[in-house]
Amino acid sequence: MSNPIERPSLLQTYTRSFDPLKNRNLRIYLGGQAVSLLGTWMQAAAQSWVVWELTHSESALGIVVMLNSLPLLVLAPWAGSFADRFNRRMILLVTQAIAMLLAFSLAILIQTELIQISHIYIAALILGIISALDFPAQQAFIGDLSGMGQVRQAVTLNIMALQVARMLGPATAGILLKVIGNSASFWVNGFSFLVVIFSLFLVKSSQAKNKGGDGRGQFRETIEFIRTQPRMIDLMIFASLVTFFGLSIFNILPAVADHVLHGDSQTYGVLFGSSGAGALISTLFLLPLSQAAKRIGLIVTAAAAWMGTFFLLLSFSNWIPLSMAAIFFISLGAPLVLTTGLGVMQLMAPVTMRGRIISLFTMLTFGLQPISSIAIGYSAEYLGTQNAILINAICLITGAGLMFFFRNGLRGWELKPAVDPILSSKEKELMK
Repeated sequence: MSNPIERPSLLQTYTRSFDPLKNRNLRIYLGGQAVSLLGTWMQAAAQSWVVWELTHSESALGIVVMLNSLPLLVLAPWAGSFADRFNRRMILLVTQAIAMLLAFSLAILIQTELIQISHIYIAALILGIISALDFPAQQAFIGDLSGMGQVRQAVTLNIMALQVARMLGPATAGILLKVIGNSASFWVNGFSFLVVIFSLFLVKSSQAKNKGGDGRGQFRETIEFIRTQPRMIDLMIFASLVTFFGLSIFNILPAVADHVLHGDSQTYGVLFGSSGAGALISTLFLLPLSQAAKRIGLIVTAAAAWMGTFFLLLSFSNWIPLSMAAIFFISLGAPLVLTTGLGVMQLMAPVTMRGRIISLFTMLTFGLQPISSIAIGYSAEYLGTQNAILINAICLITGAGLMFFFRNGLRGWELKPAVDPILSSKEKELMK
């Protein structure tokens, strides 16, 4: 009589999610990323507060985010193909170097008190162009380092580093804003890029390049492929809902801290830090366990509805601890939607199409931020900050409900790869 197949325990499932860290190259790269991301989130928080001090306008906050994310929408047909056809390490080296110089430029302008809102608008647009080229290359580069057998776990580990930075960065920026001044976070971010640049010189990667076709032709090919994959479409829709109606609310957190909670820069820092803490807990504990769950469709549906429910609570809160708690619980759900989408889509993608699929995912999710940021900014300005949050919360809950009841196959969807990922000899060597 054959022995039944033993299912791994929750502890085994959780610890296996850290297996990619046995890969030396991935350890080095993620270490550099962790330092750089901390600086990035410090600058993001400080920049929003600088915009608020210069303008006291929710619409100005929305315009900055719009300019920063517009290139993700416009350049997507080329960015993914660029990441698939050219050396991803060199792409990352160039983009990180430009972002470093941009951070130093803003630091100088702020410290010399020459900063104008137009400077921040221009910097946001340039950084958006850099991010549009950087994001597909960075996500695909993680797969180059980890091998496709562990790409989903590796993406999750990268998001863990991001969430640690998202928790600590804004809170640290809030302190620096009050104690040292507005320029400190920009200086820290500029120097943090040196660490990730150094890590890129140290690691070895294996990249399968696709040299055929032009950017637009390959983009059309990618769309045709995704049209045959209903579950990829589901993941993109959920990520779009969460980005458009959920994450856009974080663009107006300075207004929540000031107008609603009657606080200051430190209030804004702890609100942003609460978001990072929730996302970190989700990434550390919920995401690794969700990777062993069968029903991915149910997970992303529940996560989107959960976020909408706590955005409702946030819309009625006038008390700092309650607002912090609401933001914390909101942020438990976001990684379950966005990180699951990134990891599963890389797992489902043909190896020579990963950069393009990530680029399309970015275009249809974060690329919507030019519209969502303007919408939330002006609705907050003319309808009131809390009313704007309430409207978005209702839309997010409604969208999740419609997907749950009307998307055929979503509720019963289980991710079952037909075969184990085929690893190249270079990938096998890198995993040692």
